[in-house]
Amino acid sequence: MNKAISLCIFIVMSCSSFAQVNADSLWGVWNDNTQPDTSRLEALDKMIWDVYLYSQPDSAFYFAQLEYDFANARDIKIFMGYALNIQGISFRLRGDYPKALEYYHRVLTIREEMGDKKRVAGSLNNIGLIYYNQDQYPKALVYYQRSLKIYEEIGNKMGAADVLNNIGIIYVKHKDKSKALEYFQKSLKIYEESGDKKAIADCLTNIGNSYKDVGDFLKSREYHQKSLAIYEEIGDKKGIADCMINLGMTAKNEGDYPKALEYYQRSLLTYKEIGDKNGIVNCLNDIGSIYGSQGNYQKAIIECQKGLQMANEIATFSNQKAACKCLYDAYKAIGNTNKALEYYEYMQVMNDSLQTEETAKQLERMEFQTQMLADSLKQEEEKLRMKMENNQLLSSESKKRNMATAGGVFFIFLAAGLYSRVRYIRKSKTAIEKERDRSENLLLNILPAEIAEELKEKGRADAHEYDLVSILFTDFKEFTQTAEKLSAKELVEEINICFEAFDNICSMYGIEKIKTIGDAYMAAGGLPVPALNSVKHTVLAALDMLEIISKRKAEMDNRGLPSFEMRVGIHTGPVVAGIVGVKKFQYDLWGDTVNTANRMESSGEAGKVNISQATYALIKEYPEFVFEGRGKIAVKGKGAIEMFFVERKPEKV
Repeated sequence: MNKAISLCIFIVMSCSSFAQVNADSLWGVWNDNTQPDTSRLEALDKMIWDVYLYSQPDSAFYFAQLEYDFANARDIKIFMGYALNIQGISFRLRGDYPKALEYYHRVLTIREEMGDKKRVAGSLNNIGLIYYNQDQYPKALVYYQRSLKIYEEIGNKMGAADVLNNIGIIYVKHKDKSKALEYFQKSLKIYEESGDKKAIADCLTNIGNSYKDVGDFLKSREYHQKSLAIYEEIGDKKGIADCMINLGMTAKNEGDYPKALEYYQRSLLTYKEIGDKNGIVNCLNDIGSIYGSQGNYQKAIIECQKGLQMANEIATFSNQKAACKCLYDAYKAIGNTNKALEYYEYMQVMNDSLQTEETAKQLERMEFQTQMLADSLKQEEEKLRMKMENNQLLSSESKKRNMATAGGVFFIFLAAGLYSRVRYIRKSKTAIEKERDRSENLLLNILPAEIAEELKEKGRADAHEYDLVSILFTDFKEFTQTAEKLSAKELVEEINICFEAFDNICSMYGIEKIKTIGDAYMAAGGLPVPALNSVKHTVLAALDMLEIISKRKAEMDNRGLPSFEMRVGIHTGPVVAGIVGVKKFQYDLWGDTVNTANRMESSGEAGKVNISQATYALIKEYPEFVFEGRGKIAVKGKGAIEMFFVERKPEKV
């Protein structure tokens, strides 16, 4: 046994020495001014990836900044992108998703300017991964699908495998094991052909999670142990920690709590070492849950309060909810019903937040009073101030009376009064802040940000005229006939899936959603703030919407279920925009441009984007589009109008 231990120590020390020698060698190339700029950058980039990124992500960020500054000074864009990408990954590994998203978008901009399709697809996949980690699955899917399309077009199997793997993870979240395994097995086959060990380990981990979620813990443990062996071989600390937490979950589900705690503690140490906040939160919540299962409720409360505090810092709703569930169960078990109720209510807020992130349409159905919005919070704050003053006055008078009667009674009542007042103030402030946040979120989901700000400042929003706005209309072909084949619930769910995807596409291109009318969807580009390329972005959004519906139809047809086909129409011109109504109000558009855009949709064909002569004239020079002239077509109330079908230009093979 001692010989075996000595051998392991020797191997570890040898690997460490080799890594250090390799790092020193690469660092030497980087500091050699006689070397070509690209050779120096390649050495630095390799050193970051091989030595620091997955073990010391904060150090990786520092060295990547050196890489970026050097490349930026010499306008070597490819290495600027490499450096920013590393910095985005370092933030992702540490659980700082907003910063990771910021850097990934900077990378995407550089790579789009370069026309580097392979790396554009990689950036889209990375952005999708961040949205997944933030529990925003519809947004994640939009970016994954864009990435997968590019990888398939250029024949990049490894890139496509990465995206297939990520889509499989979303199916895991939706408890569809068979679909998840289908995607994982496709990607695993590609990884094994390539010999990419880290990718193989990642995929094996995901397959293990799929089996765990359906209760097949034997299979789950088998795959996690396979992936752990590979992560240990390549020295991937985050991969090792992820495997430990997955093995801990499997042991927990089997009721082996001591073994589960052992795995979680080892995982927690590694997450702390690499600074992965999301991993730390997961460990703390699960450790607390295990203590609760063992009846050690005080320890459960300590660990889950730590988890909740950190989950609040990184603002991940699923982790906040898990911490609240742990605290609710613990306090309920020890008979502290007040604290249990407090965390139960907090948990419900997290549920609402998760639903809000994924289903923006629910917010639009909620009633909202325009005239009361501007001053309602001020009125509540004034009431609170007056009550506080009254409480202070009553407390003062009570103090005098009590001092005149009995000092002991005074202190008892004063303490009780102060405690009640503090609790009242805290609850009132919390209620006001919660209502303010709720009002802000509701307003921003109903109105464009600029219009919402104007409404808050002035108590009203004036109508505005815009010279160049592209109006987009979609409509499902033969909607009534298809709808008759679905139950009411199925119909609403299907429309919601489609419109959620449309909402995400609008957000991605900076297009303003205006409203839905039954099965029709209306959006506009170029308002409330006029933007360059708004016409182009509106057309790109329309093409993405069609692609979503096409893929959805293929999926539904394969399952033998009813599906929709869709027409899209776009026209560009002047409009008037403003808010109508006082109750259940909405931001709307008027003018002949709106009517013409609607005619473009109704005069089109399923699976096509039909545009007017005016829109065509504004985008005809863009190389990414191809057009099919349709000639003049008679339109009700408009006469004959020149129309064109527009598509994306096929990529050269």
